[in-house]
Amino acid sequence: MKENRRTAKTKADPAFFWSIGVERHLVRLQTSAQGLSGGEARARLKRFGINRLNGKKKTGAWRLFFAQFKSAIILILLFATGLSFFLHDKVDALIILSIVLISGILGFWQEKGAADAVEKLLALVQIKVAVLRDNTLAEIAADELVPGDIVLLKAGDIIPADCQLLAAEHLFIDEAILTGESYPVEKSPELVAADAPLGRRSNALWMGTHVQSGEAKALVIATGRSTEFGKLSGRLKLKAPETEFERGVRRFGYLLMEVTLMLVIMIFAVNVYLHKPVIDSFLFALALAVGLTPQLLPAVISINLAHGAKRMAAEKVIVKQLASIENFGSMNVLCSDKTGTLTEGRIQVHGILDVEGNPGDKVSRFAYFNAYFETGFNNAIDQAIRDFRSFNVENCRKLAEVPYDFYRKRLSVLISDAGANVLITKGALTHVLDACSHSENPDGTLTDIEAVRESIQQRYELFSAQGLRTLGIAYKPLSEVPEQVKDEERGMRFLGFLTLFDPPKSHCAQTIGRLRQLGVTLKIITGDNRLVAETVSRQLGLDTAEMLTGREIEQMSGNALIHRVAGINVFAEVEPNQKERIILALKQAGFVVGYMGDGINDVSALHAADVGISVDGAADVAKETAQIVLLEKDLDVLIEGVKEGRMTFANTLKYVLMATSANFGNMFSMAGASLFLSFLPLLPKQILLTNLLTDIPEMTIASDNVDADMVTQPRRWDIRFIRKFMFVFGLVSSLFDYLTFGLLLWLEVPSTQFRTGWFLESVVSAALIVLVVRSRKPVFKSRPGNALLSATLAIIVLTIALPYLPFASWIGFQPLPPTILALLGTVVIFYIAAAEAAKRIFYRFVKI
Repeated sequence: MKENRRTAKTKADPAFFWSIGVERHLVRLQTSAQGLSGGEARARLKRFGINRLNGKKKTGAWRLFFAQFKSAIILILLFATGLSFFLHDKVDALIILSIVLISGILGFWQEKGAADAVEKLLALVQIKVAVLRDNTLAEIAADELVPGDIVLLKAGDIIPADCQLLAAEHLFIDEAILTGESYPVEKSPELVAADAPLGRRSNALWMGTHVQSGEAKALVIATGRSTEFGKLSGRLKLKAPETEFERGVRRFGYLLMEVTLMLVIMIFAVNVYLHKPVIDSFLFALALAVGLTPQLLPAVISINLAHGAKRMAAEKVIVKQLASIENFGSMNVLCSDKTGTLTEGRIQVHGILDVEGNPGDKVSRFAYFNAYFETGFNNAIDQAIRDFRSFNVENCRKLAEVPYDFYRKRLSVLISDAGANVLITKGALTHVLDACSHSENPDGTLTDIEAVRESIQQRYELFSAQGLRTLGIAYKPLSEVPEQVKDEERGMRFLGFLTLFDPPKSHCAQTIGRLRQLGVTLKIITGDNRLVAETVSRQLGLDTAEMLTGREIEQMSGNALIHRVAGINVFAEVEPNQKERIILALKQAGFVVGYMGDGINDVSALHAADVGISVDGAADVAKETAQIVLLEKDLDVLIEGVKEGRMTFANTLKYVLMATSANFGNMFSMAGASLFLSFLPLLPKQILLTNLLTDIPEMTIASDNVDADMVTQPRRWDIRFIRKFMFVFGLVSSLFDYLTFGLLLWLEVPSTQFRTGWFLESVVSAALIVLVVRSRKPVFKSRPGNALLSATLAIIVLTIALPYLPFASWIGFQPLPPTILALLGTVVIFYIAAAEAAKRIFYRFVKI
């Protein structure tokens, strides 16, 4: 770790890093241009730590275990129990400690299983890095990089650590995350001045930024928290924004805390006033507080989300951030490009045509050369050109390249063709025409570009109306190789058209219909021109009566766009930075927005959306930004993921409703009973045992069946609804609790039998009520999951059997006569019937 600190210290001095040669870095880091050996890399990983900003791979098992007991109430209870051990009944104290420990072990076991499952899922979509190890190119997880590694980067890659360039070819880096600069920065290995600011260090690559275009070979200088981004995040203590659900749970926790605090103080004070034992009264009040607090709520929520994530993984949907499942299920607008998602994703060349619309050898040849020699950005269009028709390149040599970027929207390659220097440009038709001064006719003669611009535009519209994507091809002879090839993209000769097609998927119209049935509206955001977008959208069954183009969006105010987006299904000719604006407008219009993208130009939109969705084959930066990653680029896969997300949401909501209403009712009953009874209605250990037993069935809720009506439409958290549910069903529960108290007092049973009877009624009714409140339907019309039903029946049998077990007296139980058991059973039956009636009335007046 000394070396790691030394690295961080020297890195703060720009003169040491960016103003000295690479050779000195290689010596300092004890590496070479061929990379580290595998053994040395493993040793450095132990010394420097994992390449993550938090420095840890996952929470340790012991830390997770002790986290189960971090609640202030639990800690006070443990302290009071320890005090009771020395001053009071040691057996009681040991029993209470055992119950608390068992509860903690259950929570730990479930939460650790959830954490391990999520870790395995994340490994499926882990970012990989091309690195030289033992002088051999290998792909490793970005987490495993160490200082001294040699990495190879290409367009779309995330910079995995702070690096110094060894070699670069037309390398442009998007550094907006660090510098705020919206335009990509060109990088080169040349040394910079010692006092150069971070944004001017042209030979440095920073962790968290990404390659816009070009290729690079770089030396890793610093990893993890020693990087510039690591130090920035450490200073700012960056934390993900609180989700709506997390905010609601936090506020609901405050409500429970207030109720609990008042109950504890009041019950303790009254019991002491009534001359009941102080230690027993204090333990009773604390146990009551534990019973009222749904202490397993965080664990059960994590378990539910992890279980949902595993089910979604079976449907080829990987969840990177568990909290995003709620938003995924709540999503009611999905924005997507059409390529590969709505279409086959296999771009094919339809034709390569001259300015008159006829096939031309020269156009095809130059298009092939441009695609063949292009290296900056691997893409499907160039592969389609190479597959369409090939030419002999023996007499050709590449001299330079100007990579494609999202501002010029063209790609230029300078080649030597049989000794003649030719700059060949391919790209969006309008951007290529902007670089042209003439058009070349099939016979080789030249025409002023303005004289033929209208006819070129007419052909472009004709091709677009057929659903064809159309690119332009131009060239320029050069007498010598210029220093800045990019400056030569002017005065070019327009040569012809390249038309491409990507047919819609045969089942896509039905898939869009299924999305609509799920309450999700699909909106296409594409860079294709209006005519292509309209043709393809119409084939997919989308309403294209109203469309917006990028140019129209540019001229609209923010409020005007917010008012228009709801009625628009197709956005065409959209610039990359406009995607984010559309997403934000939809969110401001009240929609929960998902965005599906896989390219470098989708990053800002993925970040802006409520749910960023990408695919496993996407650019690294897109996959890293997204919260959901599809293993297949198919809307059918996404639909199944949405359903699973909604099922996860439904089951999580069930637990919240069950736990809060049952706990509130039971604890309210015991609190009230303790005020007029001459003895405690339940001993502290019995309260904790009640809480433990009622939690067990609820912990299986993640695998419960979900009613179809909970999946067909998106739903959102509503804390006010939960609060109403808690009070209504808690009071119904308390009503029958007090009926039980009255029955037992009327029968004049001793205190031990009173506690036994109340314990049996409380646990059995709480277990059965789970089957009632888990669904809006009548209990006999909604079948629970096997695990939930089995756990419920097992707890009921165990509870009834407890008073008859040999150790029952240790817990303070005594067997009950059959008459009392029958009467208690009748109370439970009437309680279930009353809860069913209350449910029907409640949902008639309260909507979720």
